[in-house]
Amino acid sequence: MSRRVKEFVDIKDHKSLDDLIGRLIEVRDQLPENCEAELKLRGDEVFGQRITITYFREQTPEEVEIDRRYADAQKEAKERELERLRSELGMVCYQAPGKREKLRIVA
Repeated sequence: MSRRVKEFVDIKDHKSLDDLIGRLIEVRDQLPENCEAELKLRGDEVFGQRITITYFREQTPEEVEIDRRYADAQKEAKERELERLRSELGMVCYQAPGKREKLRIVA
């Protein structure tokens, strides 16, 4: 299964419309095919405004390896937790009323 990574490009400090258009064209030319690019205006008057372009790209081989390694570790941890919960499922931790011992429910 091929995963895609969301990348961000911030465009700050645009003084003129021509500079902004030139920078946008430059970014557009560098985008990969079928990247589903989006443009958003972010910020406010206090902290400043910036234009953010987001797009998807394929993972690098290094990212795939790291992702696979962590996915295996996470799967093993989930399996251990599931086994622990299954072992606890048959045990009820309260005394039954009367002279009975602890109840044990067998699944």
